[in-house]
Amino acid sequence: MPHQSEAIQQAAQALALARANRRTIPPVSTSHGIASLDAAYAVAEVNTRARLESGRRVVGLKVGLTSKAVQQQLGVDQPDFGVLFDDMEFLNGQDVPTTRLMQPKVEAEIAFVVGRDVTGSAPSYSEFLTCLSYALPAIEIVDSAITDWKITLVDTVADNASSGLYVLGDQPLPIGALSLGALGMQMDKNGQTVSIGSGAACLGHPLRAAFWLARTMAARGQGLRQGQVILSGALGPMVPVAAGDLVQASVGALGSVSCRFI
Repeated sequence: MPHQSEAIQQAAQALALARANRRTIPPVSTSHGIASLDAAYAVAEVNTRARLESGRRVVGLKVGLTSKAVQQQLGVDQPDFGVLFDDMEFLNGQDVPTTRLMQPKVEAEIAFVVGRDVTGSAPSYSEFLTCLSYALPAIEIVDSAITDWKITLVDTVADNASSGLYVLGDQPLPIGALSLGALGMQMDKNGQTVSIGSGAACLGHPLRAAFWLARTMAARGQGLRQGQVILSGALGPMVPVAAGDLVQASVGALGSVSCRFI
């Protein structure tokens, strides 16, 4: 295997090319010897810097692995995170081009909008809450560059937490007016219910998942910025989609959000 720093660069290049060409690749954990979580985040950071240098902007972050069942499956005890760029965002009812994706799946989630910067090395829960303005229903479109989704933890982290695109609902609501953990979720594909869940499926409570993200980013010296969106994690099972599919998700009092894949 190459030296670790060389392996990180090569793994990042392989993932970037896979996404650019829409051709999946074997797991970088085996092909490039990316073995640790730190190395995986270093791979993702290489590609984040490259996207920023190409003119993209970071507009938010996503939390992954918020399901206890998925954590047990991958042998981890905490979530992971990925970066959301400005060209990933779609709004309720818009068409989503599958030409930008390889093997997409959808998850219904609760998105939060940061109202002011989350600063400090270790914000408290109350400090964090005062920095959030709104919640929205969202559909996250996850997508893996790894063939057949045969991923380990380090593979998904290196691949920007398997981030693809996301769709936001129309009407933001203040977070204090909602019982987010009790919200029920139903997601339909082409009129058939394909996923059912609740806010409690997201690390026990969606705000806990978002708080984990805030603390994690603060510890990395990055923080959260005003106007950024946080995708807090899946409320139920993810479902594969393809061109022609209409996806509609209803998240309790937050309302609904939909998109069609073309």
